[in-house]
Amino acid sequence: MDSENTTKIGLFQLIMLTLGSLIGSGWLFGSWEATKIAGPAAIISWVIGGAVIAAVAYDYVEIGAMFPEAGGMSRYAQYSHGPLLGFIASWANWISLITLIPIEAVAAVQYMSSWPWAWANWTHVFLKNGTITTLGLLVVFIFIILFTLLNFWSVKLLTSFTSLISILKIGVPALTIIMLTVSGFSPQNYGHTLHEFMPYGTAPIFAATSAAGIIFSFNAFQTVINMGSEIKNSRRNIGRGIFISLLISGIIYILIQSTYITALKPSMLAQYGWSGINFNSPFADLAIMLGIRWLSVLLYMDAFVSPVGTGVSFAASTGRALYAMQSNQHIPSFIGKVNEKYGIPRVAMVVNLLLSMLMVSVFRSWSTLATVISTSTLIAYLTGPVTAVAFRKMAPNFKRPVRLKNLGWMAPLSFVLASLAVYWAMWPTTVEVILVILLGLPFYFYYEYQAGFVDTRKAFFSSMWMIVYLIFISIMSYIGSEQFKGINWIHYPYDFGIIIIASLGFYYWGIKTARIFPDFYQAKELNDTVKIED
Repeated sequence: MDSENTTKIGLFQLIMLTLGSLIGSGWLFGSWEATKIAGPAAIISWVIGGAVIAAVAYDYVEIGAMFPEAGGMSRYAQYSHGPLLGFIASWANWISLITLIPIEAVAAVQYMSSWPWAWANWTHVFLKNGTITTLGLLVVFIFIILFTLLNFWSVKLLTSFTSLISILKIGVPALTIIMLTVSGFSPQNYGHTLHEFMPYGTAPIFAATSAAGIIFSFNAFQTVINMGSEIKNSRRNIGRGIFISLLISGIIYILIQSTYITALKPSMLAQYGWSGINFNSPFADLAIMLGIRWLSVLLYMDAFVSPVGTGVSFAASTGRALYAMQSNQHIPSFIGKVNEKYGIPRVAMVVNLLLSMLMVSVFRSWSTLATVISTSTLIAYLTGPVTAVAFRKMAPNFKRPVRLKNLGWMAPLSFVLASLAVYWAMWPTTVEVILVILLGLPFYFYYEYQAGFVDTRKAFFSSMWMIVYLIFISIMSYIGSEQFKGINWIHYPYDFGIIIIASLGFYYWGIKTARIFPDFYQAKELNDTVKIED
């Protein structure tokens, strides 16, 4: 998706762009949602969620540097396992991306709905019982259109806009941490015993990573991968951009979670408990409760800035992902048409805009959207470690600007962690998301029919491990422990043990079924363009 007018992105701009994606509505709502589920132990959930995503991201550094292309995360599985697995992975990833755009708009509108000023009473009808109303939905649509328009002309405009916003997005959470700590620091909220620290047990600590939007909050590392060929010195900057951004955002998220825990009044906790505290605008409500009115105003403003920055970044990533899906030749070709002047897939952006509107019309709450994003993203990520190791065996002579020393054990570890996190999303979310992914298969088989079913059988057997895996994780979600909303045939933590063992089996099965398809030779051509001496 290069053009002569495409501006290459440097490391600083890349980090700012990624932070602009990472620090979005997750910091505004994630801490509140996580403590409702796990109490003060939610702080551990952020560490676990960050570790899961960092492990997955590790695998993508090698293949991202090998194949630096726009929308790359929608292509890698196709290179190693053929069109069917490539379609499943790219469709799952795309579902998460078109959901990310409306969730940021919902976050902005939800904060608007609790504006405390008399002149703003008209905004209170935007939200009812945690769900966006029809009038609020129209405002969400306006935000989605805004996100798309800011990407519509050039990468240069995108990076100029998000670099400024990213600085603000780091500054406002930092100021919030300082002011709430100074004004209402109650470390006793962590509890004096293990039971008080983990009031609901250990299982909710894991559940919160997916159900409270923690995985979602770290998901944006793929912004770096999807920018691909638009990154200067991609050999070094892909890995640096991902891990510097994850480290900065992880520190911020953990500090924010701790601040939320200690800023609540002990008397409020005694009355309602962690699960009974309901806020529309968590940190703004806390600021008002502690008498810091000016901070609440700033937070209401940041409720625009943070989601807008993330929404803008993901409008770009989603356009590139759909562009890559079109190049897989399983959706209409006109969708992937790139504007020659600006080097941007404008039609793809418009399609994503319309489908984002449809998605938020069905799922109207922040927490529901966050869970859908987490699960669909993790299913797409499962192909990453398999593909990375499969290419070591299939293409040992491919150029590897980055050769990961610990891939041998990090790849199976990341596959297991991602599998557990899919399970943590809880029944019935796992099955619902898998069904949404399967809705894309008619497109795949239609275009296979158009092509005369060339290599369809081979592609099916090369993807069988993923198909059986999705059936397995759906069954496990249903018969698993009651802590994850299963029917408790398999009790906690034995359900974890079964998933770990089975996941390792699927991981090695996936590596063994990698095959050379015509897409492999496309990967070879792309890899030939890589310059090791960058």
